[in-house]
Amino acid sequence: MGRGKLILIEGLDRTGKTTQCNILYKRLQPNCKLLKFPERSTRIGSLINQYLTDDSFQLSDQAIHLLFSANRWEMVDTMKKALLEGENIIMDRYVYSGVAYSAAKETNGMDLDWCLQPDIGLLKPDLTLFLSTQDVNSNAEKDGFGNERYETLNFQKKVKQTFITLLENEMRKGDESIRIVDVTNKGIHEVEALIWQIVQPVLTTHIDQNNFFFFSG
Repeated sequence: MGRGKLILIEGLDRTGKTTQCNILYKRLQPNCKLLKFPERSTRIGSLINQYLTDDSFQLSDQAIHLLFSANRWEMVDTMKKALLEGENIIMDRYVYSGVAYSAAKETNGMDLDWCLQPDIGLLKPDLTLFLSTQDVNSNAEKDGFGNERYETLNFQKKVKQTFITLLENEMRKGDESIRIVDVTNKGIHEVEALIWQIVQPVLTTHIDQNNFFFFSG
C-alpha cells in the first residue's frame, strides 16, 4: 500500500483558502485529515494565537517566527503517522506562509533564506496550491479582515510579492509540485473545479510508503 498524499493550499488572508480546504477535505472523506496552521490547540499554538489576536502581547520578529516553525515541527509525527496509514492530509497554510509573512516584515537579517532555515527537514507537500488574486484591495473588504495582527492592506501587498518571489525561487530549482491558481473574480465553485482538476492526478499517483519529500536549503 502506498502512503497518503500531503496537499497544501496557501495564499493571502481572505483569498478562500479555508473554504477550499474544507471543500476538499469533505470530498476526500473518510480517508482524509485537515490541518490548519498555526495549530492553535497546542501549548506553542496558544502562544501564537495570543500574539495574533492581542496587540499588547509583544514578541520579537525572530521569536515569533521560530514559534511558528516549532508549531509545524510538533505536528510532524502526527502527519507522518496519518500518511503511512494511507490517509491524505489537506493543509491550510504551512511553511511557505511562515517564510513569506516573516520575510515581508523586512526586519534586518530576516531574508527569505534566514526565514526558511528553521523549517529545513520538515515534510514537503506532494502538491502546493497558491491561491493568487490580482485584486488584493477587495480582500480587505471581506468580513473579518483586520481581526488579526497581519491583516492590514499594505502588509498583505508585501506578503503577496514575497510569496511570489519565494515560490518562483522554488520552481526555478525544479520543484514541479507548486501550482499557482488565479482566483481573481472567481466564485467558490469555479475555484473548486480548478483545484480538483489539479488535485485529482496527484491523488491517483502511487507513492511508496517510505518515500517522503523534505524542505531543504
